[in-house]
Amino acid sequence: VQLQASGGGLVQAGGSLRLSCAASGRTFSSYALGWFRQAPGKERRFVAAISWNGSRKKYADSVKGRFTISRDNAKNTVYLQMNSLKPEDTAVYYCAAGGYGMGSSAELYDYWGQGTEVTVSS
Repeated sequence: VQLQASGGGLVQAGGSLRLSCAASGRTFSSYALGWFRQAPGKERRFVAAISWNGSRKKYADSVKGRFTISRDNAKNTVYLQMNSLKPEDTAVYYCAAGGYGMGSSAELYDYWGQGTEVTVSS
């Protein structure tokens, strides 16, 4: 599976962005998908995850109520809708796919996209 993330950019605090991650491969619909982010000088951290059929979702406490993860298996794409953005959301965002079930651990994910940069100005 190859993943290509897009949709990052510069936005003012309080604004919104939608990240997309397009995947290649026939088994996309069987994978759990996740979004992680890495701020400058910090470790990569979990943001959100979604099960293979979209029935279950999990969010980091820091983004609950502001971010929404979704997927379209017909388009081999996972999305992250980000609303009410804050300067602390500034990071490079990575999408990931894994066959071990949905979760917040990076170890569950075998495949990673290249990242898309999000900058939130105050």
